[in-house]
Amino acid sequence: MKLYVLFEHASGYSLYVVREFEEIGTFLPQVEESISDPGKFMQIVKLVGFKAFASAASALENINSITEGILTDALRAFLETNLPKAKTFQLGVIDPKLGAAINEALNFSVTHIGVVPEVIRGIRTHITHFVKGLSIASVKQTELGLGHSYSRGKVKFNVNRADNMIIQSIALVDQLDKDINTFAMRIKEWYSYHFPELAKIVTDNYQYGQCANFIKERTSLKEESLEKLEEIVMDSAKAQAILDGARMSMGMDISPIDLINIERFAKRVVALSEYRKQLAEYLRSKMDSVAPNLATLIGEVVGARLISHAGSLTNLAKYPASTVQILGAEKALFRAIKTKSNTPKYGLIYHSTFIGRAGMANKGRISRYLANKCSIASRIDCFTENLTKVFGEKLRNQVEDRLKFYETGNIPRKNVEVMSEALEEHNQLVSSLAQKGKKRKLEEVNGDVAENVVNGETPKKKKKKKKKQQEEAAAEEAAAEEAPVAEEVTEKKKKKKNKVVVEEAAAPEEPMHIAENGVSEKKKKKKKKNQAAVAEAEQEAAVEVQQEEVPAAEVTTKKKKKKKAAKEAVDE
Repeated sequence: MKLYVLFEHASGYSLYVVREFEEIGTFLPQVEESISDPGKFMQIVKLVGFKAFASAASALENINSITEGILTDALRAFLETNLPKAKTFQLGVIDPKLGAAINEALNFSVTHIGVVPEVIRGIRTHITHFVKGLSIASVKQTELGLGHSYSRGKVKFNVNRADNMIIQSIALVDQLDKDINTFAMRIKEWYSYHFPELAKIVTDNYQYGQCANFIKERTSLKEESLEKLEEIVMDSAKAQAILDGARMSMGMDISPIDLINIERFAKRVVALSEYRKQLAEYLRSKMDSVAPNLATLIGEVVGARLISHAGSLTNLAKYPASTVQILGAEKALFRAIKTKSNTPKYGLIYHSTFIGRAGMANKGRISRYLANKCSIASRIDCFTENLTKVFGEKLRNQVEDRLKFYETGNIPRKNVEVMSEALEEHNQLVSSLAQKGKKRKLEEVNGDVAENVVNGETPKKKKKKKKKQQEEAAAEEAAAEEAPVAEEVTEKKKKKKNKVVVEEAAAPEEPMHIAENGVSEKKKKKKKKNQAAVAEAEQEAAVEVQQEEVPAAEVTTKKKKKKKAAKEAVDE
């Protein structure tokens, strides 16, 4: 059975046939020398076909598919073209996932063990001897370019949403807490040489830094500075105590240069404390966007620590509840296993408020229950497209009910009922948000149209109406060209307008005649006499019109003759 070997390179796909290769003596020095020698190796392995990638984009697409174990159309066509139709051979590949995909799609006998790794190692070393036109410099350049684009694509493609920002933020928050505590201790020791009583009155580090920055020289404190101290300390009694302590302080005098350095350091500590507050707000907003259910259940800080310790939100979602329960207590766990003592009941979730509220006998049970709910919340946050806080609120209520059950014995609701109710609320909320999004889009479109109209710009129409626009534009151009000709024609036709006006003046009389013609023979004789009188009056008026306007009379005489004939026929 012949052995064919598939080799994927940055420049393209290549297929080789192995004439003979000894598997038993692969690691002998003589065999290794034959692999390193291109002349001897090319006697054993022969190139069957090579297909270069059309562009860097196609190379990146193919290499991504190969790493995921997907058989591309290009690779399938290459194998079907170059491999024999009779399936009396074996195909060697380096990746078992790709081999399984080829075997499933093309029904080839595929292997990745035996002599295949050594043959591929030799092909990789001597590929420039097999493929004409490939130099060592071009091979290095293509490999470097494809490697950079592949790594760049992997960095950009983040299936874990933005949880890496959460990991960095919570690490920075923890580091800032340590640094602010260290710096606050340093400033207390430094400023206590001058004003030792302040450390006993103001215990908060942030307020102490503000007070040290404001007071500076303790002898400069007066009654006017009491309001400012109250704003800093937020307590009138403490502000008065600071003022009294400054008057009766046991501290030593300090030089202005030392005060300047203390003031600068106090400003830095205050600035770090303010930045820590801003970072906490940023972390809260990121947790609300990435893992809202986990943040609602256990809190933003504890949830961020769980994600950071697991490495990503996806890793945390893959962990079972038993692992989430002791996450962060690995040293205690292995120490307990080694010494055969009791294992820890909780890890990072101990910092949640639920375990602190539970009794000593129920801390282990509530931590196990809380870890179970945290695992559910993390999976919902990781694999749900439309994120809401509905599930987190329901899970938090379940933990609250379990705490009450441990204290009072009230049986909580079943998990199936709670989750079905949460699912209904989630679907309703998602549908309402989708409708609001459509309305916002319509409002934005209408606002853009209104702005364009105000600015004198015509709003954009749909593509289907482009033909109508073109036809209207062509008609306007033709009308603009014919405008001067039309003006000359209208000047010539001004004389004819008088005739048209006369015809319009005579036109209202026609409905009366038509109405008179429509009289039936069954009407009474009085109506006929009235009609005859009206007709005579009309004839007299027509005669007067003929005397005044001869042209109009000529036009209407024929009509009147016809009407008289019709009246006579009706009277008969």
